[in-house]
Amino acid sequence: MSSLSGKIAFVTGGSRGIGAAIAKRLAKDGAAVALTYANAPDKADAVVKEIKAAGGDAIALKAEASDAKAVKAAIDEAAKRFGRIDILVNNAGIAVMAPIDEFKDEDFDRIVAVNIKAVYAGVKAALAHMGEGGRIITIGSVNSDSMPFVGGAVYAMSKAAVAGLTRGLARDLGARGITVNNVQPGPIHTDMNPSDGPFAAMLKPVLAIKRYGHVDEVASLVAFVASPEAGYITGAGLKVDGGFDA
Repeated sequence: MSSLSGKIAFVTGGSRGIGAAIAKRLAKDGAAVALTYANAPDKADAVVKEIKAAGGDAIALKAEASDAKAVKAAIDEAAKRFGRIDILVNNAGIAVMAPIDEFKDEDFDRIVAVNIKAVYAGVKAALAHMGEGGRIITIGSVNSDSMPFVGGAVYAMSKAAVAGLTRGLARDLGARGITVNNVQPGPIHTDMNPSDGPFAAMLKPVLAIKRYGHVDEVASLVAFVASPEAGYITGAGLKVDGGFDA
């Protein structure tokens, strides 16, 4: 029996990149998966088809992460479809980089809405459908602890807020048997930050392992934290960063 057999997972931003890898890995480990997308139904459908072709079960739901009501509606729909939510993965996120004196107020508001408020809204919505043994996992960033370049202050702020929220939620929910953890990737090869992109020449020398990570390496850590074996891990910041912050 797979480690997540019979579990129901909900992954925000699951149509591409790290989110898609997480959705596919949780399905591989036996979970039925609901994933959200904002603007790419074709990519979301491709993830669902791949999961189903491998014998799993999955659905894709449209929900813009900055819209708290849409996030709640999607979680409620997934719970109606599958009966409950056992695992919530708050993966959806955005990054806007600019020196603080050039940073646009509308970009600040959007980062807060997607990277912070959507996590809060997702947790509140999922808890209505989550029982003892539930798992809440948020995809944070090593940049909450270390920001090695100019222009990342607001992004780092948003991920530091997620780290603090994780620790507080672990206290709030521990008595209910629900764990809450923050997986913090370093440089991972995605379309947002490709291994041959504008930041790569600066970031690779900082790494102890001189390469970008793969999305599957993040997904494997998420799958472990979601599993029964991780039942005594909560309130943790778990880095998968190639030694970026070593």
